[in-house]
Amino acid sequence: MPDPRYLGADTSWVEFGEGTRAFLALPERFTPPYGAVVLGHERYGLVQHTLDLVAKFAAFGYVAIAPDMASHWDGDKGALNRGELRLTLTPDQVRTYMSLSMDYLAARPEVDPGRIAAMGVCASGGYPHILNAARPDVAANIVFYGGAEVSDEIIGRLTAPTLGVFGEGDHTIPIGAVQGFRDALERNRKSYQIRLFAGMPHGWLNDTMPGRYRQREADEAWALIIRFLERVFSGGYPSDRVRWQFESESSVDYDYSKNVRLE
Repeated sequence: MPDPRYLGADTSWVEFGEGTRAFLALPERFTPPYGAVVLGHERYGLVQHTLDLVAKFAAFGYVAIAPDMASHWDGDKGALNRGELRLTLTPDQVRTYMSLSMDYLAARPEVDPGRIAAMGVCASGGYPHILNAARPDVAANIVFYGGAEVSDEIIGRLTAPTLGVFGEGDHTIPIGAVQGFRDALERNRKSYQIRLFAGMPHGWLNDTMPGRYRQREADEAWALIIRFLERVFSGGYPSDRVRWQFESESSVDYDYSKNVRLE
């Protein structure tokens, strides 16, 4: 009996790169070759929310994979999954896990190797840019309420457009940081689309955290992601043009110090 959360997706666990474990999802409909997404997990490791996102991409017609970046870590993974421990990864480790995952996808016959995107959420928000700075074959970057503090050195090497999604009520990323992120992309002449959602707290995409999850906005953000990928993969960001789109809604008396961490 298929898991109802994964309708439309053929999911499995795979291994590559000398012991790197990853969760893979293939579309059960549509016609290959498919576009694809490499997805970085949050600070909790490879938990249910990330697995759900991988399967959701497949249900929308994209092959997706999420590497377990704790595959070679000897710490307490149960405590990591519960948020009691943190796994600190170096940029080299991030590049390795994301790049191995990209290579795995590119080698699969169902995947169009010219249409592979990277996405990061929360702690992994900056991972797509770390990957793209080393891999010009990344087709698109998706940064979800994380990754705003990226160096000009990294941004200067980007070759793919970026979708950035943030929330006004995020206790980890002030609006000023989102503006700084936008400014860095513009300063380096990189194409982007950024959307700051009104009132949204950190973690509002995550339906495994009822205190943070916001269904209407999460659905709207997901539609934004799919439209962005469709636009990128259909040639909507030509390499000889720079396209900027910034959309934001926030209170006239916005005060970052009043943003709180929700459970």
